[in-house]
Amino acid sequence: MPPPSSETGARVLSVNCGPVRKVAWGGRGRGTRTAIVKTPVLGPVHIGRLGLVGDDQADPAHHGGPDKAVYAFAHEDLQRWAGELGGSLVPGDFGENLTTVGIDPNGALVGERWRVGTALLEICSIRTPCHKFRARIGDLGLPSAGWLKRFVADGRPGPYFRVLEEGSVSAGDPIVVEHRPDHLITVSEMFLIVTAQRERRPELLALDALPESVRAKLVG
Repeated sequence: MPPPSSETGARVLSVNCGPVRKVAWGGRGRGTRTAIVKTPVLGPVHIGRLGLVGDDQADPAHHGGPDKAVYAFAHEDLQRWAGELGGSLVPGDFGENLTTVGIDPNGALVGERWRVGTALLEICSIRTPCHKFRARIGDLGLPSAGWLKRFVADGRPGPYFRVLEEGSVSAGDPIVVEHRPDHLITVSEMFLIVTAQRERRPELLALDALPESVRAKLVG
């Protein structure tokens, strides 16, 4: 196993949380409950087994639980998307809890463990975009037509983490990679297998870190 390492300059740029709120995205006056709208918070934030204190999920069956406790997205990818969409994006705009800088979350391995602040997190799943994500893009004043297809084609969804050790995190905390498993399935590779390359599912099913919920969908 490689020794613990910290990528040069790898750190948490922003810690983002948001409550469940009702927004006018559902049409016909019904509205939609969502917690995708997240904003940076100051000071240390406790990370428990189910996520960050002060952060909520409107649909915990799909967006929460111990295997989707913390979601990370790279600042570099946010800025790239801002350029491609012709607008601006700030930390939290993609609904991420941790906006990272100086490290590529999509190049990390499934089962990789990061020390973030005093918490120990393990990459175990990926984001699959939904209609609320498309609506959020439109709400930000960016072109949302075809957004889900563009996001899937990009193949850089950002990882979900489970919490192995509870702790606290603040903006500016270094990100230290404490463990890398001995396989080659990255976050981007997992996304590709789940969304397109069904013939490679046995590779994914062989991973110890794979959540049972994902495993059940792959064999279902």
